[in-house]
Amino acid sequence: MTTSNLLYRCSAIRDALVDAGLFAASAGTSAAGDADTALNSWRIGTVPFLLSADQIGFFRRLGPHLLSFYRALNRLYAESARGLQPSWIAEALDRGKPEGLVSYSRMKRFRDLLPAVIRPDVIPTADGMVITELDSVPGGIGLTACLSRAYADNGFLNPEDPSSPATMRLVGGRDGMIDGFGAMLTHLRGSREGCTAVVVSDEAKDYRPEMTWMTARLSERGIETRCVQPRDVRFTEGTLRIVDGDREQPIALMYRFFELFDLPNIPKSELIQYAAKKDWVTVTPPYKPALEEKSAFALLHHPMLRSFWRRELREDTWLHLTTVMPRTWLLDPAPVPPQATIPGLSIGDRAITNWRDLLSATQKERHFVIKPSGFSELAWGSRGVSIGHDLPQSEWATAIDEALAAFPRTPYILQEFHKGRQYHLEYYDPASGEMRQMAGRARLSPYYFVAGEKVELAGILATVCPADKKIIHGMKDAILVPCAVAPEGQPRAE
Repeated sequence: MTTSNLLYRCSAIRDALVDAGLFAASAGTSAAGDADTALNSWRIGTVPFLLSADQIGFFRRLGPHLLSFYRALNRLYAESARGLQPSWIAEALDRGKPEGLVSYSRMKRFRDLLPAVIRPDVIPTADGMVITELDSVPGGIGLTACLSRAYADNGFLNPEDPSSPATMRLVGGRDGMIDGFGAMLTHLRGSREGCTAVVVSDEAKDYRPEMTWMTARLSERGIETRCVQPRDVRFTEGTLRIVDGDREQPIALMYRFFELFDLPNIPKSELIQYAAKKDWVTVTPPYKPALEEKSAFALLHHPMLRSFWRRELREDTWLHLTTVMPRTWLLDPAPVPPQATIPGLSIGDRAITNWRDLLSATQKERHFVIKPSGFSELAWGSRGVSIGHDLPQSEWATAIDEALAAFPRTPYILQEFHKGRQYHLEYYDPASGEMRQMAGRARLSPYYFVAGEKVELAGILATVCPADKKIIHGMKDAILVPCAVAPEGQPRAE
């Protein structure tokens, strides 16, 4: 593909994203100037992020492993709450949460419900893939779908175009994200009468444009879906309804695009919970904050629970997950007996018996991340994260002290840091009209949609940030592209 063709296609991709309302038309402005149009921008990659056949095999196998993990975690929590497993497990997962929400989440009606969207954050390292966390209320669903369409429609999947890499296959294809999300919603809706409402809170308003775009695509396919704000939901005659033009529609299925810690700030939240309790509406993801805690990684690695995990997970799943999920510890300030150590945690050749022993670690020994476990406004969007080897000694000590002090209301975790491998990618610079190269590190976000026992990999979003950025997240200097399977004999991203 010639440089001029690439530049033309990148410009066309950018225009498609602007037209969809997902990309700022120019710096600081939106395409339509309204609240439902994105103000975000990023660097448009010249080609999708290429994965090898082995790497795509890893991602295809990962989805079923993660569903098994959620199912086992759900059972572990329930058994702990009933006294069949150590009580400290449920106490840790419930810490800082309102008693009413905990009781609600434990209702028999919701006992077997699991997240129907699974999105891990995966970092490619020199030694393989590492999962840094799981998100069951993820952003990026509509964005990944729109990016896949834009790249597919602008030459990257057209075998009739001699300049197109015809053997390049986008993960999930042109509309895999739309198909997968739609199939998941249709399965959960079942035979209920009414539409599907994607309810986006004010705190998550930055994601409203992409969900508005996605629901429009689903409605075009006959899957009646609306993106609404919580205040648009009405409770009438034993049903939840939304206003659609000059008529009201009953809601059969509600897709919850808001965090549970934000419930006190969400209009109609109590009515939504009441309707779900009465089985007048299906709500997904379920109101189960225990399944949204990053400390679940610590439970997977805890030596006391090894027999449980090996029993509940197949041997290959247990071995796989303990390899790709980094060792993690819950920063509980309770004193450790002097003859005991914190399992698996050491600095150099010194076993750790007290969290404050970490204060004396050298910069090279501080390859750890501290972050809120969940149920906090700091626990999403890369907020509240402290990277040990990137901080001066005094700030590292402060991060530990603050994490320990926050335990009663917002538990924090300590997690091994794994450095991402470096890639060199080209992107389109609209200011100069030229291609430029960037060295960066990648976060790969696969989207799995669950319908019954079927777990479908519908697409993978690559977020590549400049190499000097320690935390990888969406930013204007990042390259955001869909992932594709590299053609035989063609090098993948390096």
